[in-house]
Amino acid sequence: MASPVVHFEILGKDGGKSREFYGGLFDWKFDVQAEMDYGLVEAAGEKSIGGGIGKAPEGVNPLLTFYVQVDDLQAYLDKAEKLGGKTLAPPSAIPGVGSFAWVADPDGNCVGLYKPA
Repeated sequence: MASPVVHFEILGKDGGKSREFYGGLFDWKFDVQAEMDYGLVEAAGEKSIGGGIGKAPEGVNPLLTFYVQVDDLQAYLDKAEKLGGKTLAPPSAIPGVGSFAWVADPDGNCVGLYKPA
């Protein structure tokens, strides 16, 4: 079975302004995690995925990405590099949720990898 897309993420210079824009545009509601300046967006139906909108970490340019669920983050990072990609962020824990990593495709687009807990 192919790996499913399970989450999207929009990181901007100002998380609040980004949430205001996308919330106003699409009528999205957020569960804001104030300590991280991050708002979770619930999936809007059967064929929808949830996501998050927040402030880009220091040193990271604003980005829009999607997350693909995989069973082994490092194996997929290694595979991506063999195919011409580049690791942008190594596997990192999301306490109580799972872990993630970022990889760039050959054109520099950021793709998130996600492994549930």
